[in-house]
Amino acid sequence: MTIAARIDDTDVATAVLVLSGTGARPLSATLEGRRAHVDGALTGRGVTWTARLPLAAARWGGPRLPLPSGAYRVRLTGADGTEVPVEAVIGDTMTPTVRVRLDGGVLGIRPPVDPAYESGEGQAALERRYVTRPRGSAERGRAGLENAVFFESFSGRNASCNPRAIDRELARVAPGVMRYWSVVDLSVEVPDGAIPVVEGSPQWWRARGAARLLVVNDWLRRRYERRPGQVVLQTWHGTPLKRLALHRPGFDPRRALAVLRESRRWDVLLAQNPYGERIMRKAYAFLRRPVWVEGYPRNDVLRTGDGSSTRAKLGIAGEERVILYAPTWRDDRDEMIDVLDPSRLAADTGAVVLVRGHSRTILPGRDAHGERVIDVTAYPDMSELLLVADALVTDYSSVMFDYTVTGKPIFFFTPDLAHYRGELRGFYFDLAAHSPGPVTTTQSELTEALADEVVPAAYLDRYAQWRAQFNQRDDGHAAERVVARILDQGFVDRTDAD
Repeated sequence: MTIAARIDDTDVATAVLVLSGTGARPLSATLEGRRAHVDGALTGRGVTWTARLPLAAARWGGPRLPLPSGAYRVRLTGADGTEVPVEAVIGDTMTPTVRVRLDGGVLGIRPPVDPAYESGEGQAALERRYVTRPRGSAERGRAGLENAVFFESFSGRNASCNPRAIDRELARVAPGVMRYWSVVDLSVEVPDGAIPVVEGSPQWWRARGAARLLVVNDWLRRRYERRPGQVVLQTWHGTPLKRLALHRPGFDPRRALAVLRESRRWDVLLAQNPYGERIMRKAYAFLRRPVWVEGYPRNDVLRTGDGSSTRAKLGIAGEERVILYAPTWRDDRDEMIDVLDPSRLAADTGAVVLVRGHSRTILPGRDAHGERVIDVTAYPDMSELLLVADALVTDYSSVMFDYTVTGKPIFFFTPDLAHYRGELRGFYFDLAAHSPGPVTTTQSELTEALADEVVPAAYLDRYAQWRAQFNQRDDGHAAERVVARILDQGFVDRTDAD
């Protein structure tokens, strides 16, 4: 069977892969990727047929967005159930939403960045343009900048965490402020009213250089050159258990230099609690600049939300028990750690198990599947998942300091505790001695511990002490306080002055 292929981008919002052939019409046409799956629409009978596969998808009741970047297998299933080979070729093609290339039945999807800019030489040219200040900019200072905020969360892999909560509050009280969001591609859903800018595009470089305020939760990537009047608010993304930056095991002068260079880019650091302030100041040598200890804006919803809408998005009935499994990433691997069997956990507990890999595992990993298992690694907002979970299972992730805001039970699954503590990262305190929930090392132990659907009686005192130390400022109003300080200090203006 001869199959022809083309890209139809007449609809600016959604490009479509169109396959056409002769003979019997296939039973199905699909695109299968690590984090997304698309079913095609088949038409035609007898002599010719056509399959249309949108290069966009909607997940969890969200908007229809372009597919995440990556490789997708194009699968055609024939009338006899066998796979029909797709040997068509489409050269590098640019659409408003994605760049695509088809070769040997594999469709490659990339961000819609012009190839002229995507190369090393092209990025170098944009960087030179970015770091070269316009003549007279030093004198203009803030007047030469936009009344805008440039947001970035987890290197643009999603639009979540503290930056998202700050965005929502800023949009509420200062709607005249422009809001740009740095994204790896247009599959990332940004908050209503915000403008996505794809990393590495001319628009991305311009927005980062023009905004008065940058709000980020991780290191600033690529070259950053401060404009006169620009401010960087580093919100970070968790109270640390594992050692950070200058505190990591083994002295590496190059790493130390990189840490010092990075922390000097920040003007203000946000901390969840006084403990976090002390650690971050020392780990990043952030000694003489302000640290705002205001609680985490991302945790406001844990005080004010009810989780029913998230359950509906995930298709979980109101009476179902939900266990969220959220391990941290490992320095020695790209994909999510696989020491726990989520299907077995779901079967043994009778619960729906949500699997949430760390943000660093979104791109290299693939969705977990199983009966009563839902992979939510690419779900836009972790805080909504914490709200819907009846119990959390984690290991060394800072999510432990957030989840206790809810007062619900937390369990630790740490089969590689000695290796992680002794060789990979090390801890700031003894987790087993202070944990607000049981620390287990086998899945059988974990399942037994999960028989408790409330905080186990043996951990009630520890849980209360933990919350007193780490969650005092997580009162549902952290975003209000942070945005009030942003406006009071004039980082952006509440309204533009005409």
